[in-house]
Amino acid sequence: MTVPYPYPVSISVNGPIGGGMEYPMITSNGPRPEKDGTYSRRAKYGLIGVVIHEVGHNWFPMIVNSDERNWTWMDEGLNSFLQFLAEQEWEEDYPSRRGHAYDIVDYMISPNQVPIMTQSESILQFGNNAYGKPAIALNILRETVMGREAFDFAFREYAQRWWFKRPMPADFFRTMEDASGIDLDWFWRGWFYSTDHVDISLDQVTRATIDTKNPDVEAAWKRDQKAALPRSITAQRNDGMERRTDREPDLLDFYNEHDEFTVAPKDRKGYEKLMADMEPWEKELLNLGSNLYFLDFSNKGGLVMPLILGIDYEDGSHEIRRIPAEIWRSNQFHVTKLIVTDKTIRQISLDPNRETADADTANNYWPRKPVETRLELFKRKQGQNLMQKMQDDGSDDKEGDDQ
Repeated sequence: MTVPYPYPVSISVNGPIGGGMEYPMITSNGPRPEKDGTYSRRAKYGLIGVVIHEVGHNWFPMIVNSDERNWTWMDEGLNSFLQFLAEQEWEEDYPSRRGHAYDIVDYMISPNQVPIMTQSESILQFGNNAYGKPAIALNILRETVMGREAFDFAFREYAQRWWFKRPMPADFFRTMEDASGIDLDWFWRGWFYSTDHVDISLDQVTRATIDTKNPDVEAAWKRDQKAALPRSITAQRNDGMERRTDREPDLLDFYNEHDEFTVAPKDRKGYEKLMADMEPWEKELLNLGSNLYFLDFSNKGGLVMPLILGIDYEDGSHEIRRIPAEIWRSNQFHVTKLIVTDKTIRQISLDPNRETADADTANNYWPRKPVETRLELFKRKQGQNLMQKMQDDGSDDKEGDDQ
């Protein structure tokens, strides 16, 4: 943060407590090892995380002196976010409790929530509300919305601008925006002022190609489309049936030789005239040959977020496309995104890296994927009926009644 530590010492005391407590220059942190010197995996990473967290409080709120009695998230949430960054620098795959977007999903769809912007005395689910959700919101802001460079610059500016001053929530929001030049009103409104959650569904994908206006090309396309449709069950069961026209061929006429897709000479002449009147760029557009995919999305959870698309093509290639959250500006419930490509799309996944805290990933795929789960099988112990119990002297120590 380029805010220097201004105190002469920093002491961390490993006391016999389960959590931690911070004071300027000194913190108490737990847990402690067992009496024989051993410790569990949970104790190891728990203590590392607590030390990072409590020492971090020397900056938030001891230096950047926010009002923790009214806005707990401004010190606990920001500090939990920085704790997550420090833990990830500690070692690869550090088991952080708060930081990854998917860690907050269960809380965000739970009942009895209040917005982050709730006075501290009225907070419900204190740990998730004041620590977890703001920490993860800031990580999403850094990784998915703003990008690391813009976020880090703006966050550093906030720390420097409010060093030994008394910032309020609006000061944090304003600094992050004016230092980065990014309008984040939609993000603060959704993540900090509401209890909505993220659930964006990829409802439908429509593939289109350009109508060439060439009657021969279009007739062939329509004929192929019709041929690709499954035949009705009646038509299938009538295969081999002798028809009246088989017995009386004279009933066949012009329309039995020409289907509805037959192109007349007049149609071809009309096409030639159309092409003669077109500008070169118009002709080029008609012969584009690209695939146009219309992707329909719906916002089921209430929170608008960027659309991150993982696209797999038939040729084996893959790409990630990122559409900013501003796509929801005109309609926060339904949007359609057009993708133009010369390739054929095989599969699309929404939020493939689980970076937006989407609560229902089952509706993130086209085509849909089966939902994977596990069934546990239990063998029920057969109980005794009353007659069996009356004859039993109890030596087998059987359990269960079945009267």
